[in-house]
Amino acid sequence: MTTIDLLPLAEPAVVSFDDVAIQLHPDDDVAIAKVNLAAGTILQISRGSEPLRVSALIPSGHKFAIREVKQGRPVRRYGQVIGFATRDIAVGDHVHVHNLAVVVEKRDRTSLQTRFDQDYAFGADVRPVVFVPEDQRRQFMGYRRADGRVGTRNYIAVIATVNCSAHTVRRIAHHFTAELLANFPNVDGVIAIAHGFGCATRVGGEDYVLLQRTLAGIAAHPNVGGYVLVGLGCEVNQISALVENYHLAAKEAPRLINHQSPISNLQSPLPPPSLTIQDTGGVRKTIEAGIAVVKELLPVVNQYKREPTPISELTVALQCGGSDGWSGVTANPVLGMVSDEIVRQGGRVVLAETPEIYGAEHLLTRRAISREVGEKLIRKIHWWEQHAAKHGVEIDNNPSHGNKAGGLTTIYEKSLGAVAKAGTTPLVDVVDYAEPITQRGFTFMDTPGYDPVGATGQVAGGCNLIVFTTGRGSCFGFKPAPSIKVVSNSATYRRMEEDMDINAGKVLEGVPMQTVADELLDYMIEVASGKPSKSEAQGIGEEEFQPWNLGGIL
Repeated sequence: MTTIDLLPLAEPAVVSFDDVAIQLHPDDDVAIAKVNLAAGTILQISRGSEPLRVSALIPSGHKFAIREVKQGRPVRRYGQVIGFATRDIAVGDHVHVHNLAVVVEKRDRTSLQTRFDQDYAFGADVRPVVFVPEDQRRQFMGYRRADGRVGTRNYIAVIATVNCSAHTVRRIAHHFTAELLANFPNVDGVIAIAHGFGCATRVGGEDYVLLQRTLAGIAAHPNVGGYVLVGLGCEVNQISALVENYHLAAKEAPRLINHQSPISNLQSPLPPPSLTIQDTGGVRKTIEAGIAVVKELLPVVNQYKREPTPISELTVALQCGGSDGWSGVTANPVLGMVSDEIVRQGGRVVLAETPEIYGAEHLLTRRAISREVGEKLIRKIHWWEQHAAKHGVEIDNNPSHGNKAGGLTTIYEKSLGAVAKAGTTPLVDVVDYAEPITQRGFTFMDTPGYDPVGATGQVAGGCNLIVFTTGRGSCFGFKPAPSIKVVSNSATYRRMEEDMDINAGKVLEGVPMQTVADELLDYMIEVASGKPSKSEAQGIGEEEFQPWNLGGIL
């Protein structure tokens, strides 16, 4: 098993509990090891208390029992149930997959416990937000669009309607190298939006609607200054239907005196530029035609200039991946503090990944501004239970190998840490995948737990910035929205400094959490204003566009 922190203590010794471990809540049955603890290590919890002897190697970020727990009884972390003991757990035992699970079975294989009673208490924890006065709000340098929204980037997107045009859109976009774009300093790049879908589905079916809503969200995105649609011609996902269903139009360009570009004179709601490979005469001719269209768009999109904008115009996607035992202790709570500040400043934050709030959904329903909003979230949870059962899987399969190696055991435990990203402000809305984010404040979007699919939905819904927490070291990037990585521990940060933007592991070394949160917010404003995040600096983010597909392939 890999570990993420200091070397294990060489021999059993008496050490101060507070120096090597942390108990997160007074009701917890477990503590978290801050360093590797060797078997036999004796922990002095407090003066006069009975010492605790560690019975096995406890890797950093992993749990050990500070109370005895009988088989079938709940185990608590964060003051919340994270699972049930599958065997008797003694004080000092390593608590992990060998003795903790969501489902506990008797010897006759009948279920002893599968779910615990949750108090949804709709709205019980709603607290009013104290907003920062408009004239005191912080600012970033953004691109204001004709519809009033503000972009953190200014891209031209070449969007495939079907997998058959994926190669073509990539060839068109990749033609525009940094050297060719040097004369257009306000254009952040030309990006390909390619995917593996668009045909072999039913017109109007669930997969069809999901794909169209996602592509339309990218076309209309505030980080996209102009776009061109490219299809094959005979696919199910026809360009004409996409344009009609989502009222897509050529983006309105900023006015410049004496500017003669024909595209700049186009006025919405004229249709957007579009090409089909079959009608254009094949792949090569379509690539050439697409390059010509982008060349026409470049001087138009270059007219946009960054201008001071309040951070109330930020819509931030809250994401996590490659989580470990520290994610819910450092990185996620740090992001939660920043989320609260974004909301106080009038902005929007969007939590997603419904399977990764499973077991913690009651913490969100208690923050719902209405029973209707809370019940909509619970309906999403029930849909996922049915969806998982239909496909013969369990939602508790979600913690990955890397999650478990980093100290996370059950989906409940992972979820309780994950929801911390959303801070403490009221839950104002629950939306479907890739649905436009309209409400200011904290919104939840229904998405799968797979990071690229979840982030694709959030960005299609309008998120213009992503903050992505990680413990094991996810290298996630995304275009057109820049992705900022916040790592939970200093060891991973040191090992992957070229990929990690912010080190929240400093919290474990005594740096106040508020200090790290302030650092993150400052960095978010810099990135929103044009500074490349570390994933952007490496060109990461084009392959991560992954629309949700329910599997209805005909």
